Amino acid sequence: MPQHYARIAFTDQVKEAQQANGSRRAMQRFEEADFDNDILGPAEARFITERDGFYLATTNSNGWPYVQYRGGPPGFIHVIDETTLAWAELRGNRQYISHGNLATDQRASLFLMDYARQRRLKIFGSLQLLDPDQHPELRARTMPSTPPAQIQRLARLHVHAHDWNCPQHITPRYTAAELHEALTPMREQLQSLRSENDTLRAELARRPT
Repeated sequence: MPQHYARIAFTDQVKEAQQANGSRRAMQRFEEADFDNDILGPAEARFITERDGFYLATTNSNGWPYVQYRGGPPGFIHVIDETTLAWAELRGNRQYISHGNLATDQRASLFLMDYARQRRLKIFGSLQLLDPDQHPELRARTMPSTPPAQIQRLARLHVHAHDWNCPQHITPRYTAAELHEALTPMREQLQSLRSENDTLRAELARRPT
């Protein structure tokens, strides 16, 4: 049976909180319409492969949640198929908190943010960490140009459900690449105005006083 997003997120305690705060009726309609979010469609695949980072949440054996950021060039998260994501785990600060958490509970949650366009995608899934030497094809697909010494393991996520979250309260922020793209026309216009201004100044200088 597909594990749609609301069926995972809306526990009895969550439903009680919704009821107490007056949102249960609306959330029940969301549950009833909650379908086709157990697979990744073209819109989700495109959004995921355009991201240069995401937040990964796991839970340790004592019940404490842990959130970690994963980053890389756009495209470092690979959509293998409609229910599978993969990426390379590179050497970090050597705390291995997410790694240890996944040893006892493979359930994970991903938050993928597009701050500039105020969009976010939430994903529930089961996450496995794999030995790159035992999965050469997956390694070649995820990080073909990365030296093997830098890759500690491969991450493979089986997607259970996803949800496009409300854009409300997302503060727009822009990467250096996004700013460069947005400002390029302004820079070109400024350069054109400067050239025009230099031409006019030179013409004025040639005129007799």
